[in-house]
Amino acid sequence: MFTLPEYVRPVYEQFGIDLPAANGDDSFELPVPATYVLDKEGVIRWAHLDLDYRTRAEPRDILRALDKVK
Repeated sequence: MFTLPEYVRPVYEQFGIDLPAANGDDSFELPVPATYVLDKEGVIRWAHLDLDYRTRAEPRDILRALDKVK
């Protein structure tokens, strides 16, 4: 989880986003986007996660990871 910095919270509130209500507690946390490739046994063989929600796994990297798992 990623805790939203104090200076960003008013921006969320301006957009009507109430994170504590959505989280069901008093936290200002957001999930960290992640992509995983698992093998047939459920073992993680490749992972991509970044606290910057704008940074996502590249499709070509996911496909390469899938090829290795086959």
